[in-house]
Amino acid sequence: MYIADPSAHQWNDGKMYVYGSRDESPEYYCSWSHHVLSTSDLKTWSFTEKSFASKGPNDQVPYSDDFLYAPDCQYYKGTYYLYYCLANNTFSEGVATSKSPTGPFVNGKNIKLKGYNEIDPCVFIDDDSQAYYIWGQFNAKMAKLKSNMTEIDLSTIRDNIVTEKEHFFHEGGYMVKRDGIYYFVYAHMGRAGRPTCIGYATGKSPMGPFKYGGVIIDNDHCGHGCWNNHGSIAEFNGKGYVFFHRSTHGSNTMRKACVEPITFNKDGSINEVEMTTQGAGDPIRAGSVIDAARACLLYGNVRIKADSPIKEILTEIRNGDAAAFKYIDFTDEPDSAKVNVFLGSKPVSNDIVLDNS
Repeated sequence: MYIADPSAHQWNDGKMYVYGSRDESPEYYCSWSHHVLSTSDLKTWSFTEKSFASKGPNDQVPYSDDFLYAPDCQYYKGTYYLYYCLANNTFSEGVATSKSPTGPFVNGKNIKLKGYNEIDPCVFIDDDSQAYYIWGQFNAKMAKLKSNMTEIDLSTIRDNIVTEKEHFFHEGGYMVKRDGIYYFVYAHMGRAGRPTCIGYATGKSPMGPFKYGGVIIDNDHCGHGCWNNHGSIAEFNGKGYVFFHRSTHGSNTMRKACVEPITFNKDGSINEVEMTTQGAGDPIRAGSVIDAARACLLYGNVRIKADSPIKEILTEIRNGDAAAFKYIDFTDEPDSAKVNVFLGSKPVSNDIVLDNS
């Protein structure tokens, strides 16, 4: 399941729902349909296939057959609104509706943006029920939504809410409010010459000004071919989490959703966290079988690749490549380890190194 650009929301039924792009090929970004991920505990996940589509079965975008890029969803007065964007820059932004958080979302219609068409929509609803529409690349745009949740108040469009120069903003804006602080979360361009990070800025009003906060997570070394990151932050049962994506298949267009716990400090800041194998779960028991493809860090040419519709492997390993797994619980104190390796025509040696720091 290759879901990128995860936008996470805990709705009134207590479940967490994740809306994102669906990658399907190492040759191009995204696809013509969206799946929806859902969970009751952040450990066991279900998915609803083709909740929305721009082509083929359940095509709900009559005016375009373009690929669907990163979406977002909001709930307002009994209706779930899916905000989507298309590869076509002329009619890129749109909205569809459903009475269910998993869709099907229907009746896609274009959102008119007065020449500001770009990508990566997000909608934030403030405490006074005013909804704000966020989108853009390189500098973030923002405007108020009308009460029907499908039209922009064009007179309120503002540019440069956060920028590449001041905030390392690349794309993928997302907003939440916590303890009176507005958090603007986005794909951060400040490291590695690529937008590998999820960064954030904070403000005291929904349209800013926003002060640069820092990096929440960096997916550099998640795999050969890593290019970007895009995600969100959300609270689930009172605890904070960052949702992001990582690369697979040695390609920047085959990505999968990930989640890590985060901490909000008393001053409202967020500490940077690392990618782990365990994600939102507990450390993995050393006596259990650990899928190789759960490696959280990859160095060299090694990559995650689908070996079948239900299994992934680490493959294309060369001399000096390394894979790291965090964290393993050695409470059981095993004295040996077994690694399954499928060999080619040359002999192979593997080193297993434990870092107890």
